Amino acid sequence: METGRRERKKQQTRQAISDVATTLFLERGFDAVTVAEVARAADVAVQTVFNHFPAKEDLFFDEPGWWTGPARAVREAPAGADPVNVLEAAYLSETRERFEVGHLATWKQFVRTIESSPALLARRRLNAAEMETSLTEALDERNPGQYLRNRLIAAQFAAAQKVLEEQLMRLLPDEASADQVQQAQAELERAVAEVFGVLRHGLALPATTA
Repeated sequence: METGRRERKKQQTRQAISDVATTLFLERGFDAVTVAEVARAADVAVQTVFNHFPAKEDLFFDEPGWWTGPARAVREAPAGADPVNVLEAAYLSETRERFEVGHLATWKQFVRTIESSPALLARRRLNAAEMETSLTEALDERNPGQYLRNRLIAAQFAAAQKVLEEQLMRLLPDEASADQVQQAQAELERAVAEVFGVLRHGLALPATTA
């Protein structure tokens, strides 16, 4: 019982620090905010921040599921499941969860904060590379003997993520209302279906009728 309470308290502290840091980063830019300022705003010691987030970049990229989720989804899928179907379902699930908790209402601000910070750009590239590597390893475990196919699927999924993130930037206005976010979600899901359809069937254009 006591262990459970301690763990809940720990998670609450972590979430509070994360929320404060995100607000500061989006308002002022990542490079303009220090860890000491985050600690002060969250009313915790600087060491407490580092206990939960070993690096400043971890305060910004505080949802590792976006990077670790694809490999986990492949490993947990039923035997014989098509990996493209598994990855599409995992991507949709993660995206819907982010819409539900309101994270994507500030998506454009989030991306622009990354683009304005060399440190965040470098971390994002590292996260993307690690995601592709871990996904390749998971595909190799589930589908041994398909060396080229597994690497192509992982690389295509990484490209699909990038394309869909760019599409979301196009769909969302700078300050999206609840209705605009809902509309963007519906349009993004149509884009997901199209993108993963291309992964399944290739890049050839569909035949046109005379």
